[in-house]
Amino acid sequence: MTDTNGRSRRRFLRAVGAAGVAGLAGCSAEPAGDEATSEPPAGTDDDQMTTAGTTTGEPTESMADTLVVATYPPFVNAPSTSPGAWLKEEFESAFDATLVYQTPDSELNYYIERAVQGVDFEADVYVGLDTGQLIDVDGQRGEGQFTGPLFAEAGAIEGLDAVRDGLQFDPQGRAVPFDTGYVSLVWNATMDDGEFVAPETFEELTQSEFADDLIAQNPTTSTTGEAFMLHTIDAFGADGYLDYWERLQDNGVTVLGNWSDSYSAYLNEEAPMVVSYSTDQVFASAEGQDLDKHQIRFLNDQGYANPEGMARFADSDAPRLAEAFMEFMLRPEIQAGIAQRNVAFPAIADAPLPDDYAQYAKQPPESVTFTYDELEANLGTWTDQWARRFAGG
Repeated sequence: MTDTNGRSRRRFLRAVGAAGVAGLAGCSAEPAGDEATSEPPAGTDDDQMTTAGTTTGEPTESMADTLVVATYPPFVNAPSTSPGAWLKEEFESAFDATLVYQTPDSELNYYIERAVQGVDFEADVYVGLDTGQLIDVDGQRGEGQFTGPLFAEAGAIEGLDAVRDGLQFDPQGRAVPFDTGYVSLVWNATMDDGEFVAPETFEELTQSEFADDLIAQNPTTSTTGEAFMLHTIDAFGADGYLDYWERLQDNGVTVLGNWSDSYSAYLNEEAPMVVSYSTDQVFASAEGQDLDKHQIRFLNDQGYANPEGMARFADSDAPRLAEAFMEFMLRPEIQAGIAQRNVAFPAIADAPLPDDYAQYAKQPPESVTFTYDELEANLGTWTDQWARRFAGG
């Protein structure tokens, strides 16, 4: 906790530089048996994609018999808990069809790059969209990088009217929210001989007493990292957030490429704080873990709202099954199961969650977010500025 600023700066730049800005041109798809992994082969910078799935039952009449669901790796194999395996089993039982996961390390960027290259891919649905990713899709298409839509409009799918107000984030009606979370700090009260207490404000986070105490994520490669960066922009303005990150850097923040790596480092007690989600105690309580190691802090009494959506790829080979899957995802009992296993809040109000869920799923006093239009106009500039300042080492 007492490294000099120069040493902290070098460590910061090594961590960011190792992740870099996601390289997309070298993506490849490789089968990985019955499990998906987010770890690329040693010694390569190429993004790797893994696939998980088994065949059970017979197809429903007039529907395809296999659905390929693309998603981010932690949805299937997070270091804590994941809904992927449970959701696969439930869907295959309900529809007598096969669900196969694809989990490219570069997440949605893998499919954007395929569209730019004019290369076909097999995925039918993407699970885990956020506003920034949709803007990336629309920006690439707007620049003429690929023709035709990447995603189809959802239309009037069953259950859509039950989605809570304020969660819809796609003005074109492609993405359907299936859960939401609030980005916050998670902190370990047992460290420093049980005397550690997380700061209450962004300003306090940069004080010397918290040197080397925070693990964050790269906003160019991580949804969680992007949300944390956006929260600092809300707090310090577009003209001040880079200076704030400079102070974080000087105070020894460690920036890793994705949430999985950063949360694993936190669980290994490499630092007493990590940028994560305010539902962290849901996982901790379910696993019987010490809640003192999973405390929640809303800096400035705020949490950045980050709803997740799903959308059908426009060129899906199984459009009816994809639509059925999206409706299935909005069923109340499935919403409850996803929320608990994805450690999130459900997208609908009447999901049958356990009575004690509200005790562990923390909501901030104030929610912070940017709209699609605000992000469309500014997100690329903000992220590029961050990358030029901090990801060049």
